[in-house]
Parts: sequence; C-alpha cells; structure tokens
Amino acid sequence: MTMTASQSDLTAYRQSDLEQERIGDLLRLLSQRGSRILDVGARDGYISIRLTQLFERVTALDLQMPQIDHEKVSCVKGDITALQFPDNHFDAVLCAEVLEHIPPGLLPKACKELARVSGSKVVIGVPYKQDTRLGRTTCSRCGEKNPPWGHVNEFDEAKLKALFAGLTCESISFVGKAPRATNFVATYLMDLAGNPYGTYGQDESCVRCGAKLARPPARTLVQKVFTKSAHIARTIGTPLPPGHGNWIHVVFSKNAVSNSVA
Repeated sequence: MTMTASQSDLTAYRQSDLEQERIGDLLRLLSQRGSRILDVGARDGYISIRLTQLFERVTALDLQMPQIDHEKVSCVKGDITALQFPDNHFDAVLCAEVLEHIPPGLLPKACKELARVSGSKVVIGVPYKQDTRLGRTTCSRCGEKNPPWGHVNEFDEAKLKALFAGLTCESISFVGKAPRATNFVATYLMDLAGNPYGTYGQDESCVRCGAKLARPPARTLVQKVFTKSAHIARTIGTPLPPGHGNWIHVVFSKNAVSNSVA
C-alpha cells in the first residue's frame, strides 16, 4: 500500500507520547482476552493490529475499506449506523475517536448498533467536554464555521450514559489534559479574523457543503487586529481549565437484561 502524506502524518502521530497513552488505556480496558472484537473506525489499522494480541479475530471497520495486512484481521467497509453483523456477534466492540464525527441526528442509532452487535463489552473513547469553538475553521467556499477535526458532538459522562442507557457503566478513565477553553467574545473576534489558526490540515470536509477545507488567504491589517484582540479576550476572559482529561474512555457491559436494547 502506498502511503499518502496524511497517512505518513498519522504514523508519526501514533508514536507520540500522548497517543501511546491514549491507546494504552484502551488496550488496558480490553485486557480480558476473547475470541472476536470489532474495531470501529480502524483507519490505518494500528489499533486493530495491537488488538490481535488480545483477541483471536479482529474485524476492522471503517467507511472506506481498511487496508490492513494481518492474518488475524478482517477488513470491512461499513456504516456504524447500520452494522452488517448479527446480534451479540462480538465478545467486545471498540469505538474510539468516532462518535464525535457522527451527525447528531444519527448518534443514538449508531450507539444502539454498537450495543446490539456486542455480546459482552462496549468500550467508547471520545474527547471529553471539548470546547469545539476552539480551533474551528471557516470554509472558503460557503463561509460556514466548522468545528475542529469535524467534531460535531461534545461528550461528558451523563451524555454517554444516556446514549448507552441499556448497558451498565462498568468503568470510566481519562487520558491527557484538556486545553484551555475559549469564550463568546474571543470566538466572535476570531470569526471576524477568518479563523486563521483553525485545523485546516484535517481530512474532514466542510460540514455544510462538503468542500475540502483550505487555509484562508493572508489576513488584512484589520483581521490581524481582530486576531490579537481574540487572543487577549481568551486569555483574560476564560478561566483556567478545571484539570479534567482530554479524552474519556468508558466501558459498558451488556448483561441478560440489557440484551433487550437490540
């Protein structure tokens, strides 16, 4: 498989200390060995391959067919809102860095599908209490303001428990440290500045028109003033972060009672 520039960047990112900490915590939560696991949002297959140390068979699923060369990994093109597997088919389901991208109207359906195909355990990993105003972008085609990395959902413990209300919350862990948030004034000023520091290198397209996001043109003097003012407003108008984690990992267990959610 030929590696693209974005794949090369992802490979480097996988080796970062924070990413290794995040993946290590997910593997810890799945430390009980089993027969079959579904890895939803497999991407480059890094986690899928790591999971072969714990499970006899790993099914790696993504919107585009994953390309993973490993004898224990089966690659599947699929949609999280309509999984093509029988009820209770897997010993465990891992869904990390996925649910924040699902259109809000489809989110409950996606979570119900994850619960349906798991026979025992569902492990969820998502950004925790993310301020999606921070790092957002402006689409050069339609002018829509986009959340960073295409994260259209925000999560905390209560929301996750509600989405998986038919399952038992077995454990919760946190990884990393949340960045400083922002505020309405700083967000408004950064919008006027054209959001020059947004996550324009992301693979995700504009949430409104689907266009590939491109970095904005050079800022005018006025936009530079707005940018500086936004930084000041964020610094003096936003309290320091409360010290919570950057990601939340939740283990849900499925028992005889919860099997009825399918």
